[in-house]
Amino acid sequence: MSRLSSLKQRFTPSRINVYFSILCFFSPPVLGSLVSFVFNGGGLASVLLIASGRRRFNTDRAMMALTVAIYAYCAANLMASVANGSIVRDARHLIPFVTFLFFPTSYSTWSITGKTTLVRIVVLSSMAACFGALLLAVIQQYWLGMRAEGGAGNAIVFAEVLCLAVMVCMTAAVSGIEDRYRMALVCAAIGGTVAAIYSGTRIVWLALLIAGITVLLINQQRVRGSSLLRLFLLTASIAAVIAFSGFHIISGRLDFLRADWIALGKQGDYDTSLGMRVALWDIGLKAFREMPLFGHGVGATQFLIKQGFRDQFGMDAGFNHFHNGFLTALVQAGALGAATLAAIFVVAGRNATLTLRNSIDPVERFGATMIVIVLITYLTAGMAGILIGHDILDSVLMVFLVSGTYLASGRQAALAEGQTLAPVTR
Repeated sequence: MSRLSSLKQRFTPSRINVYFSILCFFSPPVLGSLVSFVFNGGGLASVLLIASGRRRFNTDRAMMALTVAIYAYCAANLMASVANGSIVRDARHLIPFVTFLFFPTSYSTWSITGKTTLVRIVVLSSMAACFGALLLAVIQQYWLGMRAEGGAGNAIVFAEVLCLAVMVCMTAAVSGIEDRYRMALVCAAIGGTVAAIYSGTRIVWLALLIAGITVLLINQQRVRGSSLLRLFLLTASIAAVIAFSGFHIISGRLDFLRADWIALGKQGDYDTSLGMRVALWDIGLKAFREMPLFGHGVGATQFLIKQGFRDQFGMDAGFNHFHNGFLTALVQAGALGAATLAAIFVVAGRNATLTLRNSIDPVERFGATMIVIVLITYLTAGMAGILIGHDILDSVLMVFLVSGTYLASGRQAALAEGQTLAPVTR
């Protein structure tokens, strides 16, 4: 009986949320697709809890606005399949959109956690993720002789989710929201950046730079005066570590880009990394012009790409996206799909901007910064790679939008009648 009581104490709603949150922020770069199982499993559990009356549906204004945008995007893709008469063919490709549909129910369950507790979980889990990713990257780079891909199984996805963990650590260190662990956070950010360099993903290197500058601008009030010298020394140290550990990788990847550019421009050679992307963009634009309003449906992409390479370039190549997130949306769901996809980022950005403009609360500003860094990372990487449509990226996008929106603009939700929130000890 005492053991059962102890078990119940260990698995209170608060503690379950803590374990869930730790996995969501630690696992993407280290354990890969586990984050998809965790987030989608938690989303399904949230639906059941709300349906049974054990959770209350949270109707925060910022969350509802973002829900409308997300659901409009899902509806646009469903409409595209209906308009093309391909709902049966596209059925398996529509299933992943369930991840997006879980947004409001996941928010309702996640928002029973105290904001201060959630911030600490986000920061410390991201710090651990950076150290874990560095260990995996070193093993893969020097022992296995491969581009680092962490636990994601894909170098681009690994670098993208790792960029978010690095920026969370940087934000926490610069903003002072976790002063006790400032040096550890700095070391984690450096380690995560090195691991991202080992991935060889050039577009994410650009995302790291843009997001890093943005974080400094958001927190510029804290890096003035005497802090400015410390920041300069810290930046110089980071640059030295990165240059020492990753110079040969950076220079090698830039040389490849230069060679690809010359091959494409002077020889018309599309059989390179850059050439393939240019070919994909050409194929995608042609496909969009054929079906501009509703697109071809989410299940037509691979066929269109394979046929386009064969007919337009005389090549036998296949991909499942057009290496540009908005172009992929244009082809799959037409102008309506691209517009609703853009609306998700616009609404999320507006929510973050309003908080950063009007709030001085460090927790709210941290949440808004989480939204900003996920938007920058996804939009930058998505211009030449995957924006959404990968299980890890889709789940991580929802994780950051749910937790960031709650921290920036939400209110802590109460449990249903008869339930209590047991305190979480630190």
